[in-house]
Amino acid sequence: MELRVTSGGPAEPFLGARDVFETEHDLEQPVEVHIRENPDERTWAGHYDDHHVLNISQQAATSAMARELALHEFSHMLRHERDHPSHVLSMDEVLFLALTGRSVERRVLTHCYQIANHVKDIYADDITLSVGPTDKLVAFLESELAAALADQPVAGPTVGQRLTAGADPSMTAVNAAFALALLERHDAVADDHRIYDLAHAAAEDAPEIDVEAFRERFVDLAADPDESDCRRGLVDAIRTYVDAQETTTGPAAD
Repeated sequence: MELRVTSGGPAEPFLGARDVFETEHDLEQPVEVHIRENPDERTWAGHYDDHHVLNISQQAATSAMARELALHEFSHMLRHERDHPSHVLSMDEVLFLALTGRSVERRVLTHCYQIANHVKDIYADDITLSVGPTDKLVAFLESELAAALADQPVAGPTVGQRLTAGADPSMTAVNAAFALALLERHDAVADDHRIYDLAHAAAEDAPEIDVEAFRERFVDLAADPDESDCRRGLVDAIRTYVDAQETTTGPAAD
């Protein structure tokens, strides 16, 4: 696996991730690591005809999670090279099928993309967690969920008026379902782990979201679905989420 760090920053986490990844897998195309200054854009992968790009913030590249984040992105790259349906399906097509005839708020449309990304992340981390330890991931997911719960919107004097943006309770509930599903797929937590209490709190904050149903949906994702099954599952998950939201006015998603 050819790896090149092209921006200023530490190379060790990426070389370490490569060494771990290569114990079980390999990438056909070379990887360029671009370290960015924007701390809000933690990591993302770009795929091109002859190479991949791992974009990572300076903050993330120098964090304790740097190696694990790189390993996660390498796994996305492998799924893309192997044409896994979750990574190559057209989201425009999925959204058209899921949202035809529906009108949704822009924030809900953004959440639809997040749900699709959860599916991608589960398939990527099925690779990541087959070669790497789970301890840091468990702590990371627990911390992220706790932070989202602490950042819930504050209601104003008028019912429904929000004085702070905060984390969206509906999406936090889906995120909780995703976290539990990912960890359960790899037997990474005991039944009495604190993350279950956090997920329960997230479910109470968003009673319109069936956290258990989303957890089961994510945990039961087939290891090797065909394109039709993957598309059908995404469409159903997105429709379920959109239908759980209150009727709102906003730009038509279709």
